[in-house]
Amino acid sequence: MRTAMIILKTADEIDRMRRAGILAAEALREVARMVKPGVTGAHLDRIGEEFIRSRGGVPSFKGYRGFPSSLCVSVNDEVVHGIPDGRPLRDGEIVSIDLGVVLDEFHGDIAVTLPVGEVGKDVQKLLTVARESLFKGIDAVRPGRRLGDVGVAIQRHAERAGFSVVRDFAGHGIGRQLHEEPQVPNFGEAGTGPVLRVGMTLAIEPMVNAGGYEVYMDEDGWTVRTRDRRPSAHFEHTVAVAQDGPQVLTAIPDGVL
Repeated sequence: MRTAMIILKTADEIDRMRRAGILAAEALREVARMVKPGVTGAHLDRIGEEFIRSRGGVPSFKGYRGFPSSLCVSVNDEVVHGIPDGRPLRDGEIVSIDLGVVLDEFHGDIAVTLPVGEVGKDVQKLLTVARESLFKGIDAVRPGRRLGDVGVAIQRHAERAGFSVVRDFAGHGIGRQLHEEPQVPNFGEAGTGPVLRVGMTLAIEPMVNAGGYEVYMDEDGWTVRTRDRRPSAHFEHTVAVAQDGPQVLTAIPDGVL
């Protein structure tokens, strides 16, 4: 059923989304195990695609609106949508890995930012706070609350730590389509926006910058970078609104998130 273009999922559909989400989380775990100095984004992309297809899934991103790869691999000041290439990762960098899976007609979407080797204390704080911001947003998911409550929970946590949240890109609804209504901003005002209802499924994905929130599009037409070229961290889970609160559909016990 639809409410203001928001598609509410049945219990069976959410179970199917959970299967896609678990595969996405397992694929991300396999890719994350390979992150180390000297590894290329192209290699990580091959690992992810092979894992997904070997288990009956299809990468959500490959070919989506012309995107050429199965993963988004974004390094340092690259916020999101980085195209995997042959550049080797270097010690002290950070890398964001975003992947989606379609399985049995439904999508799961997940992302994590990882250190490459040893990183400085300031960078590690950015990773920690960005991950915490994701879970602050997830904790705000309750039937009867509003979408603005999710965004403001993320924003407050990031900004209190001295960081900023990206305004120009947001999370999104998800289901049979990779991107559905509603948009899920990582900032906002409490008590505003669509009411959260049982059966809504959301990809919640804070993008937290070490510096200012301004970003720009690179020449490749995909990669988004911070305007001040300071590092950015990106974390994401696919979440269902249930009667008793949030259900994280991309969680596995030994996953990287």
